[in-house]
Amino acid sequence: MRPLRLDLAGFTAFRDATTVDFTDADFFALVGPTGSGKSSVLDAICFALYGTVPRWGGARGIANALAPSANEARVRLVFESAGARYVATRVVRRDGRGNVKTGNAGLQLMPPGFDVTKLDTGLTPEDLGEVVAGTPAEMEEAVLEAVGLPYEQFTSCVLLPQGQFADFLHAKPATRQQILVNLLGLGVYEEVQKLATARGGRADAALAAVDRVLEGLTGIDDEALGTATDRVEAMRKLAGEVDAAVPELRQARTAATAVEARLAALDAELAELAGVRPPTDLARLAEAVATARGEATEAMAAVTVAEEREEKLRGELAGAGDPAALRLLQQAHADRKQVADEVGALAGALAGAGTDHDAALAALEQARTAAQRADTELEAARAAYQEAQTADRAAALRAHLHAGAPCPVCTQPVAEVPAMPKGSSVAAAEAAGKTARTAADAAVRLVGERERAARELERNLDQVRARHEQLTARLAELDVRLADSPGPAALRQELDLLTRLRRDLESAGTAVRTAREAARRARAGAEAAQERLRGAWRAFDTVRDGVARLGPPAADRDDVSVAWAGLCDWAARATGERRRDRVEVASAVAGAHDSVAAVAARIAGLFGAVGLGGPVGDDDPVRLAAIAVERAESAHDRLVERREQARELTEQRTGHEREGRVARALAGHLRANNFERWLLAEALDLLVDGASGILRELTGGQYDLGHDKGEFFVVDHHDAGLRRGVRTLSGGETFQASLALALALSEQLAGLSTTTASLESIVLDEGFGTLDAATLDTVAATLENLAARGDRMVGVVTHVPALAERIPVRFEVRKDARSSRVERTGR
Repeated sequence: MRPLRLDLAGFTAFRDATTVDFTDADFFALVGPTGSGKSSVLDAICFALYGTVPRWGGARGIANALAPSANEARVRLVFESAGARYVATRVVRRDGRGNVKTGNAGLQLMPPGFDVTKLDTGLTPEDLGEVVAGTPAEMEEAVLEAVGLPYEQFTSCVLLPQGQFADFLHAKPATRQQILVNLLGLGVYEEVQKLATARGGRADAALAAVDRVLEGLTGIDDEALGTATDRVEAMRKLAGEVDAAVPELRQARTAATAVEARLAALDAELAELAGVRPPTDLARLAEAVATARGEATEAMAAVTVAEEREEKLRGELAGAGDPAALRLLQQAHADRKQVADEVGALAGALAGAGTDHDAALAALEQARTAAQRADTELEAARAAYQEAQTADRAAALRAHLHAGAPCPVCTQPVAEVPAMPKGSSVAAAEAAGKTARTAADAAVRLVGERERAARELERNLDQVRARHEQLTARLAELDVRLADSPGPAALRQELDLLTRLRRDLESAGTAVRTAREAARRARAGAEAAQERLRGAWRAFDTVRDGVARLGPPAADRDDVSVAWAGLCDWAARATGERRRDRVEVASAVAGAHDSVAAVAARIAGLFGAVGLGGPVGDDDPVRLAAIAVERAESAHDRLVERREQARELTEQRTGHEREGRVARALAGHLRANNFERWLLAEALDLLVDGASGILRELTGGQYDLGHDKGEFFVVDHHDAGLRRGVRTLSGGETFQASLALALALSEQLAGLSTTTASLESIVLDEGFGTLDAATLDTVAATLENLAARGDRMVGVVTHVPALAERIPVRFEVRKDARSSRVERTGR
């Protein structure tokens, strides 16, 4: 994998949109102050491909992708792998609840020769090429196929982040072995071994299935085939013999059917003649009809008498007058008496109400006169009160006067000062005024009370007068209405007569209804008797019609008893004749049945001779023989098919055995403890040999790198060739050994890889500041030599100026208060 271009926006320290162009940057350095964002550039490359970054602690640290206060981060990486160009995109967003999620992710295969600079012209995603993955879930498999390395191995062999530089050096043998398997594409042999094992299993399963089927294919030898062939011939012979015998059987059955039909016809005629029987009450039927008709005639006569009496009473009642009019006159007399009594009572009440009203008017006038007097006395008390106030004010001035001194009111000299009064007259005047006010108020209340009483009496007087006038007019109306009335006593007599006539009429009506009901019942009885007679004739006609085809004699329609007697005599004679004929026909039926049984027995013998059951009941012998032929032929055909199936299965079994042997042999050769282990050992030897040469150069010949059973160690030539575990190395020595392994991975194993997992680039973000000047110079020279070959991109992240100055392309990362930015310098 070789990065070509990286676009950032809102990612970690890069709040503003930033582009890093790696085109033609075969050997570059990311430089800048600590915290400026150098490692964030590598984080963006890793995040675009795998959706996480080593120092985030896993996918859950995705919130670290957002720049401070940013709600969206976008990363787009254009890279080249195995000659193909891809563009990987990831977008991270913060939702309204503060949760950070990957909103979009995709991987596209770019068209051949695509110009990366066109990305600045606003191309749509469709212009970038074929979509390989369109969701975060699809990205993992698609990136693994494009890059050839999973996330953990990518960060151990290509992008070496801070803190994980020595992972490959210190990895467990099993982990290191898996990395080499992916790098060398040795997984293909494991897949082949699995496929071979699966194919061998399928061959064994198919072989077992064939054996089970063959075990079930018994009884298919030549002897069984001959037996089946003989059976077919025997069934065909049976069919021919049955075909020859069936016409005789049919002829016998036809003859038997004819005589059976004649016997059945005689039995049917005898059954019909046995049904000729007269009704049981035929003798009493005519007498009952005559009796019922006489009772009906008498009942109709009684109805006529009752109806005549009812009509007479109805006429008398109509001439007696209208009971409603009589009742109205009777009520009018009662109303006149009540009105007359009320008029007399109102006359007395009217006189008393007039007297009371006059008295109330007189009392009201007296109260008004008293109220006027009280008002006059109140005015006088008010004047006296004012005079008393004036006198008191004068007395108050008099206390300050002196003889000969000027008066303060008239300014004239006072000749003599009058004597002072003994008391104040205002209090007496005020008491008199209160008394007058009380009297005036009482007089006003009395006037109001007597006015209300006078008005109430006047209203009562008006009501009594109006009611008296109304009743007087009503009394006059009743006198006019009752002018021609015969009087209450005569009215009562007329009403009593009407009541009596009405009761008699109701009794007559009841008698009419009773007579009519009796007549109805009599008519019903007569009709029922007549219906029984008609039923006797219908029964006769039904029975005679039932035997009409047998030729009964003509019937006498005047007397049903005579008609029934003639029909019964004829039925007795016809029954005797048919019983004599039946004896002869029954004998013929028995002979026909014997003939049918003989032919059927001969046909059953034909079936029994070949071991088959004969026909039963109405079974068709020809059809049974045809079925026997068909079954024999089918059994013969199935036997032939099973013999052919056994032959084919035997051939398949041989093929399955051969395929299983080959598959198991291939799986055995490709087991991990054989072929793949040998390949891994060879690859590890090459890797350690190359890394050892680089390490000797880096350490001035002090250390060689070796391995034993998958574990790395160093040989210290400054200590008499002592073997030391790599975990005993100092920090700087560990960096040198890890760098040697990383460079060897990039240089040695790329030529051995059979898949797209080619290490086309290596980026180091670790430990240069721990090296002394001499070692740093050696490291720089080693990186320069690796980059000079032109087939690898080499990148370093450093803030060591001595190292950065020796690298031709530098990406300077600077940071201000808002965002980090990247500027390319050098060649």
